[in-house]
Amino acid sequence: MPEFTVKLILSDIEGTTTSISFVKDVLFPYAKTHSKAFLEESWNNPETQSIVQDLRKLSEYKDYLGPVDEQPTASPGNVASFVNFLIEKDLKVGPLKTLQGLVWAKGYANGNIKGHIYADVLPAFKRWHEAGLRLAIYSSGSVKAQQLLFGQSEMGNLLPYVSGHYDTAVGHKQEKESYVNIAKDLDLPAEDILFLTDVVKEAEAARDAGMQVALLNRPGNAPLTDDDKTAFTFVDNFNNLKINLKE
Repeated sequence: MPEFTVKLILSDIEGTTTSISFVKDVLFPYAKTHSKAFLEESWNNPETQSIVQDLRKLSEYKDYLGPVDEQPTASPGNVASFVNFLIEKDLKVGPLKTLQGLVWAKGYANGNIKGHIYADVLPAFKRWHEAGLRLAIYSSGSVKAQQLLFGQSEMGNLLPYVSGHYDTAVGHKQEKESYVNIAKDLDLPAEDILFLTDVVKEAEAARDAGMQVALLNRPGNAPLTDDDKTAFTFVDNFNNLKINLKE
């Protein structure tokens, strides 16, 4: 069993704590289906208008709706169509993530969505917490979306086990500097942090920043190559990790 000695665990979500299919087959379709209604209901709210203005500043907006002088007046309908276009392209842009978080919040609140968590995750969170290890989350999904998923999961509220959340506001997940920024914010040497992910490029960036790394090789994740398995420690689930608290 792979063994690590650290002060904090930094975990990815999709493919690590949560199935990729939940994000692709539940959350994204829900956002596509309900974005228009959300925009219609909240169109005059300052928060919604701020998101709309940020969406319209994206270069993709011009590509989708044409030159500025030919674009129709922004409306819930055409903004929702653009949002669906961004979702289909799987573009990880800030205003889209913010809007999705708000749409999902309504879905979680009315019980239409429950966050998927692998069966080994809650026992591991409890085990790490009892050992005195801190846990933080780093995902391309917004902090709000992270809090919704863990706060209203199929296994209940997991947020008491999480001491910090990071999204792409600190940088993109495949860039070394993002992990440097997180270590600085946590006030920890990078080597005292274990990063858990299913994405090799993220693992490489975290390792380059000085963090310890383990890859999750869960069913449905992109298969690891022999080179990946040689370069990194990999496990099928959290139960196959032994993590000690560094004093």
